[in-house]
Amino acid sequence: MGSLIVEGGHRLQGEIIVGGAKNMALKAIAAAVLSSDTMTLHRVPEIEDVKRQLEILEHLGATVVREERGSYTINTSAMRGGMLPNEIVAKLRASIVLTGPILGRFGEVAIAHPGGCKIGRRPIDLFLRGFRALGAEVEEHTGVAYRLRAKRLRGTRLVFPTVSVTVTETMMLAAVLAEGKTELVNAALEPEIPALAEYLNAQGARIHGAGTPTISIEGVDSIRAGTITMIPDRIEAGSFAIIGAATGSHLKITHCEPRHFEVLLDALREAGVELTVGSDFVEVMSKRELRAVPVTTHGYPGFVTDFQSAMTVLLTQAHGNSLVHETIFEGRLFFTDTLNQMGADITLCDPHRAIVRGPTPLEGRTIESPDARAGLALLLAALVARGTSTIQNVYQIDRGYERLDERLAALGAKVKRG
Repeated sequence: MGSLIVEGGHRLQGEIIVGGAKNMALKAIAAAVLSSDTMTLHRVPEIEDVKRQLEILEHLGATVVREERGSYTINTSAMRGGMLPNEIVAKLRASIVLTGPILGRFGEVAIAHPGGCKIGRRPIDLFLRGFRALGAEVEEHTGVAYRLRAKRLRGTRLVFPTVSVTVTETMMLAAVLAEGKTELVNAALEPEIPALAEYLNAQGARIHGAGTPTISIEGVDSIRAGTITMIPDRIEAGSFAIIGAATGSHLKITHCEPRHFEVLLDALREAGVELTVGSDFVEVMSKRELRAVPVTTHGYPGFVTDFQSAMTVLLTQAHGNSLVHETIFEGRLFFTDTLNQMGADITLCDPHRAIVRGPTPLEGRTIESPDARAGLALLLAALVARGTSTIQNVYQIDRGYERLDERLAALGAKVKRG
């Protein structure tokens, strides 16, 4: 799986450009299934999760052409419904988004239970409930694999008991070609959702309210395919801001949308980080001592869970005690055991809460990346630590971040592939 060798204790300086949003690209690739025309995608992050999603489409008969770095064309005219390849699905949670457009267009799809980051229980019952409400027959095989069938999906009113980004996007895509009107109530608000809806509407879909708690979709018989450009990756941008703050560096993060991670920026200011925020950039000037702050994760536009791991590392360098409350995933704080091995003073109260006492010096050691976001956090810990660290299973980091080692090295970090 490869490794990263990191020599810690070096401050970073310079400009880093934010790439296209992973969480939009994976769903935009799924949207290509809705039309037999050729779709063009720009600003696509060259990450492992994107590669796996494209491989699934190719397995099902689609033609994928990489025109240049970050730009692809996808044609699904020869594609058919069927079984998504188990070996890829086991690695990629976002593979389940493909089920919506495949079922909507071809009437049949089968999928094993999807994998991805091991950050707690991630059942797919909300997906199955949604498909049943849309008129699909769902055949389950002991909770391991699922076969979905529908001559044509029928519009309905779906009230989600909990907010889920992936469920919202999957049902929105499924409803585009459904018969009649579909309403999604208690929908997720993430900015990637209205961005995707804007593209779909430009191709003939009828989606209203994307980006609000209630989305309505008037089903159509067919849509076209066109050109879509990914919005900036807010998780990558915010993570770079945390890296700059935790390492006492001077970084300018460009080609981003600061409004998409304002709550994080406010938390960093509260922690004593000096920030300059423009329309498309954030400049981090971390000269003062860091202060402890409480962190409670929440769905967008709150403090999103994907920032929590890196923020926890920053808090090991802050003065005082911080309570980190992870409300979304019960496994996302388990990586703090590794931070303690590096010298942190963190008490895991329960799977959802941890107390971080700081500041504590961290020491380099050999560690393993458990998932994409914790992998980024452990890379940050290695950058902060004294001495050399080896981060194993770097594939997990590559799933979510493009050439992260090269980009950080260009800023002065001492990091290389092992």
